[in-house]
Amino acid sequence: MSFGFFRNLPKPKPAPEEREHVVAGRSLPLKIVENNRARRLTLRIDSGGRGLRITVPPGLRRGEVEKFLDRHQDWLEQRLAKVPARPQVRPGIKIPVRGVAHRIVHEPSSRGTVTVSSDERGPLLIVHGDRIHLPRRVADFLKREAKKEIEKLVLKHTQALGKRAKAVRFKDTSSRWGSCTSDGNLSFSWRIMMAPSPVINYLVAHEVAHLKEMNHGPKFWKLCEQLCPDTERCKAWLKRNGGALQAIAFE
Repeated sequence: MSFGFFRNLPKPKPAPEEREHVVAGRSLPLKIVENNRARRLTLRIDSGGRGLRITVPPGLRRGEVEKFLDRHQDWLEQRLAKVPARPQVRPGIKIPVRGVAHRIVHEPSSRGTVTVSSDERGPLLIVHGDRIHLPRRVADFLKREAKKEIEKLVLKHTQALGKRAKAVRFKDTSSRWGSCTSDGNLSFSWRIMMAPSPVINYLVAHEVAHLKEMNHGPKFWKLCEQLCPDTERCKAWLKRNGGALQAIAFE
């Protein structure tokens, strides 16, 4: 017995292949992604130099991927040499919160997670508990701040637009700052909390505008300007400074 309608079901997309690739002594995560619309191989360096991504046509032999990487090794080395070294979150360094630099102070003897304070030298992030947990606790602090602020901004802009977001999620994405799906799910990188407040507002306005215009055409940008009149300046700031925020290591 034959059930012909099964033949019309779309084939599932193969899972991306993930491995390490060494460039000038640096071992970087490499993701190989098949795309049915791809006609050639494309190579991209994630923001902050945190990883590599190759998009390939379906069914391409992996030997061709290796040859492609070999041909572009010099290009990778030149581009990665321009990427600033990843600053590690640790006591004594400064990281921005809403665009304002805060010096990290470790207080292992006191209980709690992260406290915002200041002294004669300026704003502080006081991190409590064991030293080994410090980077994660700073990241968790930024995630909490993102949830608190961005959910309010989503509500503000969706009300102005007359649309409704199905869900708001937070991730640590290296390729984009935010996204909007066709069914109304909004996602944001919590790292945006290191950007100035107007830039945070712009990012939320940008993704909310996609609830009405799922493209980057003239109507979309007009809508974005209506929600955030400072769109052009904030977009330029994020393009100029976003890589440095993505480069900060919270591991």
